[in-house]
Amino acid sequence: MAGQISTSLLLAVPLAPLAGSAIAGLLGTKFLGNVVGRKVSHTATILGVLIALIISVQTLMATLDGFKLNEDIYTWMTVGTLKLAVGFQIDTLTAMMMCVVTSVSLMVHIYTIGYMAEDDGYNRFFSYISLFTFAMLMLVMSNNFLQLFFGWEAVGLVSYLLIGFWYTRPTAIFANMKAFLVNRVGDFGFILGIGLLLAASGSMNYTEVFAQADQLATMTVPGTDWPLLTAACICLFIGAMGKSAQFPLHVWLPDSMEGPTPISALIHAATMVTAGIFMVSRMSPLFELSDGALSFIIVIGSITALFMGFLGIIQNDIKRVVAYSTLSQLGYMTVALGVSAYSVAAFHLMTHAFFKALLFLGAGSVIIGMHHDQDMRNMGGLRKYMPITWITSLIGSLALIGTPLFSGFYSKDSIIEAVHASNLPGSGFANFAVLAGVFVTAFYSFRMYFLVFHGEERFGKAHAHDHHDDHAHAKAAAHDHADPHALHDSGAHHEEDAHDDHHHHGLAPGQKPHESPWVVTLPLILLAIPSVIVGYLAIGPMLHGNFFDGVITVNPAHPAMAELGEMFHGAGAMALHGLQTAPFWLALAGVVAAYYCYMVNPRVPAWFYAKLKPLHTLLDNKYYMDAFNQKFFAGGALGVGKGLWNVGDRGLIDGLVVNGSAKLVAWFSTITKRAQTGYIYHYAFVMIVGVLAAMLYFFPFWRG
Repeated sequence: MAGQISTSLLLAVPLAPLAGSAIAGLLGTKFLGNVVGRKVSHTATILGVLIALIISVQTLMATLDGFKLNEDIYTWMTVGTLKLAVGFQIDTLTAMMMCVVTSVSLMVHIYTIGYMAEDDGYNRFFSYISLFTFAMLMLVMSNNFLQLFFGWEAVGLVSYLLIGFWYTRPTAIFANMKAFLVNRVGDFGFILGIGLLLAASGSMNYTEVFAQADQLATMTVPGTDWPLLTAACICLFIGAMGKSAQFPLHVWLPDSMEGPTPISALIHAATMVTAGIFMVSRMSPLFELSDGALSFIIVIGSITALFMGFLGIIQNDIKRVVAYSTLSQLGYMTVALGVSAYSVAAFHLMTHAFFKALLFLGAGSVIIGMHHDQDMRNMGGLRKYMPITWITSLIGSLALIGTPLFSGFYSKDSIIEAVHASNLPGSGFANFAVLAGVFVTAFYSFRMYFLVFHGEERFGKAHAHDHHDDHAHAKAAAHDHADPHALHDSGAHHEEDAHDDHHHHGLAPGQKPHESPWVVTLPLILLAIPSVIVGYLAIGPMLHGNFFDGVITVNPAHPAMAELGEMFHGAGAMALHGLQTAPFWLALAGVVAAYYCYMVNPRVPAWFYAKLKPLHTLLDNKYYMDAFNQKFFAGGALGVGKGLWNVGDRGLIDGLVVNGSAKLVAWFSTITKRAQTGYIYHYAFVMIVGVLAAMLYFFPFWRG
């Protein structure tokens, strides 16, 4: 088996989704006159991703048998000694990422048939999500920085198109521009990091750069005394902060919920946001030689893990709760990277991909059942109307909070243990943040679960508000609500389809929700299975076996993984031991607190809201990060632009150069026209003066 994966077969992995995307995007849209219909579009794209998934699974099996590949497929250009190529590096990390990306993408493709059934942009949507899959596969399969950067930018571009999919809505356009601009900030750091490594090593190829890692560790940034490797690693990580939505570059991710739900699952669960985590894991030979960069990563990850979780507690939009939970979990993965537990970060990336995609798609199924109302205050008691959505969402929530035996437990507990074992600066704060985050995660996850699936039915009543991004209306609605869950989110956004005209939002009085069609529930069931079992099956080989041997480098001075290995006695024993540990009791406390607050005594949240209004306002305004960015960066850019326009454009270019030269010509002509009198003796006088001037210039006899 080991030698059977040929390069041409591997080429089919990214190219099959690209071909599907081209069929749906070119032939299925107005671009070439709608040659093919919906059926051909979704069949072509699903087939492309299915082919990619089958080959990815084959590749994973082959890598477990020892198959490795690192070769250039195509040389793009050679500049002096620098070779720029397209190539693949296939090892266990790549193969695992290929399987995660293609499997979640396939589920999202199938789900989209049901979710986007009434949307006019059906074919365009399939084209985009297939193109996104192609870009992500190019990123994870690359063996050099150039191709990594191509994939990195391509996923950014396609996410821009997807977030702004309903481009007639101002909120969607604002959200996709925000995502694009915030990612530009991260990407600027990313390209600086690549540039530093290229300048120092003279190569774009991973293997060649890693081979020089020890030498790079002794160098400084030219003109300064900064260690070159630390500077390059922090710059690379700033790229990861943009893509993986780490504080303070996290602000784009909650707004990106403006896109349709299937892309929330694709971008924010399994693929784009994990690109940064994958990249740092791939660069472990460099990061391991810089404790400064690792400490920076620990602190950023801890802040994200804890403080983004707090924001999930007050959201009322079902998709935004899941979005903040994604931010928090990405913080956990980042902390794991910072304590040198790269394999644990990659493991959590994989388990999280399944249960988070499940939660997003479950939220989408609820939204369909609620006729596109996303406000959890209008739900309740959906369990009996949507049994499949209910049970799969419960499984996703249990996995997310780290219930023993579920996949999230194995990866999340391993992160907490690794942080505890670390001795790097910043790990003390990280230890507190990841433990406190367990309670917070359990609380907001089960707040959502109880509000949506249990308790009184709050839908189909006359007061069920049908607002779309109308802040005033949202606030008024929250005050109108007699229901005690009205911890209102003034910015509650509601998914508004392009087919608004013939789609009522929310259930009409007397209407009941309904279970979603099979194309929606089948992916939920298929994602629920790995959400339960994949952690149990994979923890041994991935963390304590030889799965990542030769792929991930860990410095012996960083003891976290070694300590984890000593404490591990099998997946079953770990689950039993997990019942006695702090994370389990913290998670249980979070669930009990949510049950008490939202099922038993709903006056408690109302009391907290009344007593802690300033805190609620702070959380409601997302720590005022958006307002700061808007005033400082957007306002600053506007100020600089206006200044350049006033001084540069109007003053210098228009005033001095254009108008000034015209005035100079006019002034000169008013002087010369005085000599144009028509009298011959005036002309003769001018000629004599001219001859004298020429003689003085060319024959300076007067100089002696």
